[in-house]
Amino acid sequence: METKPLHFKNISREESYGYDRKTLDYIRNAAAHGLYEIRGMGAKRKLPNFDDLVFLGASMSRYPLEGYREKCLTKTVLGTRFAKKPIELDIPITIAGMSFGALSANVKEALGLAATEMGTSTTTGDGGMTQEERRSSKTLIYQCLPSRYGFNPDDVRKADAIEVVIGQGAKPGGGGMLLGQKVNPRVAKMRTLPEGVDQRSACRHPDWTGPDDLAIKIQELREITDWEKPIYVKVGATRTFNDVKLAVHSGADVVVVDGMQGGTAATQTCFIEHVGIPTLAAVRQAVDALEDLDMKGKVQLIVSGGIRTGADVAKALAMGADAVAIGQGVLVALGCNGETYFQHGAHHDALADYNALGTAPGFCHHCHTGKCPVGITTQDAILEQRLSPAVGAKHLKNYLKTLNMELTTIARACGKQNVHHLEPEDLVALTIEAAAMAGVPLAGTNWVPGRGF
Repeated sequence: METKPLHFKNISREESYGYDRKTLDYIRNAAAHGLYEIRGMGAKRKLPNFDDLVFLGASMSRYPLEGYREKCLTKTVLGTRFAKKPIELDIPITIAGMSFGALSANVKEALGLAATEMGTSTTTGDGGMTQEERRSSKTLIYQCLPSRYGFNPDDVRKADAIEVVIGQGAKPGGGGMLLGQKVNPRVAKMRTLPEGVDQRSACRHPDWTGPDDLAIKIQELREITDWEKPIYVKVGATRTFNDVKLAVHSGADVVVVDGMQGGTAATQTCFIEHVGIPTLAAVRQAVDALEDLDMKGKVQLIVSGGIRTGADVAKALAMGADAVAIGQGVLVALGCNGETYFQHGAHHDALADYNALGTAPGFCHHCHTGKCPVGITTQDAILEQRLSPAVGAKHLKNYLKTLNMELTTIARACGKQNVHHLEPEDLVALTIEAAAMAGVPLAGTNWVPGRGF
């Protein structure tokens, strides 16, 4: 008697977990082209983040502040260790380094205008300082990156602080990319590069091989600025505990830790998704390192990578950060991944341009192409006009204002008269993983995984 195999409907169409459609597409593309994928923005995979923490607001055992009657201070001072002129900000929310080249000159101007109105700082990014950004930014941080593209001692003196970049959260251990379609004549001149040719930055600084050499470089930067400017050191979150300690030993005034949720204009997808650790884990390691050295409060900590909301800001500060830096959220506030672009009060449909890129608003990560439908990540003379500096600055100011209002609302609810008084005791975690990473108790318990009961 012949036996026929049984076919179950729910199995015949079942997708493999290890070889789902996304993995199959990856393998087929690799097989067809022999090239890795390059894209912009940040990690798309689900990662532990600040949403996995909640605040313990005041009730009987804590006394909340009345929001309409009692002030909650947000003033933030950075660079108090050695610099003669520390940075004084009205809010603890700064704008992360994003280069002219990755972004248009109009965008850089918009960042400066909004930051100045809100009393915070902007950061140059790779490729040097533009006149538009220096003119519009009251407080401007000048980055010194491994590439040294556009690095100019005169511009160093014009800056308000210097940020020595060791690594970036989206690609720690890797250099930046700027594909040829974004290397226009002005970018090429600033970076001393041929026009239209792909630029790949070095992954490490050319004049040092370790923390001892970094200490020498920091001394040089202090001498060239007469010890006035604070020196930041930025690391991509990997071996954060040791890296923060080495940055402090090298003489940093401020340490910037960028988690793997941070974005980028262009790099390999395998970097974005598989290198580095989540911001949530990195913050706790950075704070532990500062406390281990008895430098908490003496060396300031800025946290970046996946900061989106005022609640995210509050949680970072509660965990021990002195300030945060935002990149992707800033771009979204300017119109990134929006259906329309805004130009002097008028709005125009950008859907056709998203379709030409093979994507749609909300899914676009095509920063590297230079064909940004809303004129943000482009050097195209026509596309960049789609973002008016004044209009972009208005939207960004509103976003930063909202974040700060949310931050102070949460701080008041926890009984704090100053946002910098938020502390780990105000937090609990919703998952065991988040509790272990952040070093705060699992909600409803006194248990911090890894630290006993």
